Amino acid sequence: MHTPTPHRPYRIAIAGFLQESVTFVAELTTLAQCQAVERSGADLLNTYRATNTGIGGIIDVCEQENAEIVPLFYTTGGAAGPISDEAYEHYLARLLQGLKDAGPLDGVLLDLHGAMATPTRLDADRETLEQVRALVGPNVPIMVALDYHANLDADSIAPATAVFGYHFSPHTDMGKTGERAAQCLFKTLRGEISPVSVLLKPGVMVPSIFSATGLEPLRSIVLDSIAVIDQHPAWLDVTVFAGFSYADVPNCGFSVLVVVDQDRALAQQIAETFSQRIWDQREALNHRELVDGVEDAIDKAQALVASGARPVVLLEHADRMHDSTYLLREVLKRRLAKVAVPFLWDPAAVKQAQQAGLGAQVSLDVGSHTSERAGGAVRLSGKIVHLGPVSYRATGPYFTGRVVELGETAVIDTGSAIVSLTSLASTAVDDDCLTQFGYALDDFDYIVLRSKTHFRAYFEPVAAKILIVDTPDWGPADLRLLPFQHVPVASVYPFNEGQ
Repeated sequence: MHTPTPHRPYRIAIAGFLQESVTFVAELTTLAQCQAVERSGADLLNTYRATNTGIGGIIDVCEQENAEIVPLFYTTGGAAGPISDEAYEHYLARLLQGLKDAGPLDGVLLDLHGAMATPTRLDADRETLEQVRALVGPNVPIMVALDYHANLDADSIAPATAVFGYHFSPHTDMGKTGERAAQCLFKTLRGEISPVSVLLKPGVMVPSIFSATGLEPLRSIVLDSIAVIDQHPAWLDVTVFAGFSYADVPNCGFSVLVVVDQDRALAQQIAETFSQRIWDQREALNHRELVDGVEDAIDKAQALVASGARPVVLLEHADRMHDSTYLLREVLKRRLAKVAVPFLWDPAAVKQAQQAGLGAQVSLDVGSHTSERAGGAVRLSGKIVHLGPVSYRATGPYFTGRVVELGETAVIDTGSAIVSLTSLASTAVDDDCLTQFGYALDDFDYIVLRSKTHFRAYFEPVAAKILIVDTPDWGPADLRLLPFQHVPVASVYPFNEGQ
């Protein structure tokens, strides 16, 4: 009987550099912002092990495989204005130098976004992969976990051995996606599979608010794409990417990526099937009937609360920079009671609050510091009830276990609304945004959020109603309102909807 020769532990380098770039916004995401949340070396492993993140899933599988992990760094710029060239070049250099210093490697696992841009790069993640491939050579497998909102084409993924994306939005399967990428790497290293990929683009874009995978017909398309995996004897992986429609780049929009063991014809067939379904359902995927204007939404919310339905979520979804003020202004104007407005990003207002001190009564001009489309600053008057740095591990179903860094934070109680002002931008997606300051969901009739889909994982089951509020910020429900220059609008829905 043959006994397999034990193999030395595989040496695997891991790193993560994620950002979802709103190219229409002039304010850049800086190196300092990325460094504020960076983790490297052993700290990376300890921070992200067993978390619902792509890098967390990668770590978990590598440790299950007893691999020798070479942890480089992990950082994120969130969803905001483009990454500065300085920040991108800093982390690209860090990545390449780290790979050089690591010496011989059996494989590379990367957690990227797929919709990163800089002022001089429309597809920064592709450049990252090209540079990594050039460094490690043609024979070292590179597997990548990407966000469901990645903007891709065949060239974007060509340098990688295989690419995998989240299936769901809210992204409750980020960790599972990292696991898929890592499992593919080890199967490839052991010679069990030889992955090949096909990516097709149906020529459809949707605003982020309609990319929620609980909405039909997208729900059925995504679930059917996952079910295909179990219907074929060959090793197979399918991702439907919704794309990120607030990045003005040539490869914006939906894509279908199929990775299969050797059988390119099968991958082509499956990709064509789902790409055609997305095209056929292009009108139904854009749910314009689901959005309200600011005044109509608050009228509806007041009626619901008066009838005993609470809490009502008012979703200012077009806010891409966490500083829009359209709903806050109307809430204060109408003097609504029991309102929570979490995570308004305004470092300057936080500094003013620090100067006043905890317990002080203040009047601050807050919000709308990144763009003329953000609604204009609002005068916020009230008592400072919290002041200081905030960092915590997320407890909700979206970013489970991930460290959330708000930086220096001030909470203002106006007597009717509780507004938290943060120094680092973050999205409120669960009740951590309340409990971290001593409040509970039941304390409020109205919750003003700036998420797009991720809030649904927690708030959909507990909210009496979710009202999607459209505003003229940089993330509108009607994509035709944006000044695209690089998207090939002549061949992409909804710009060509009359064809």
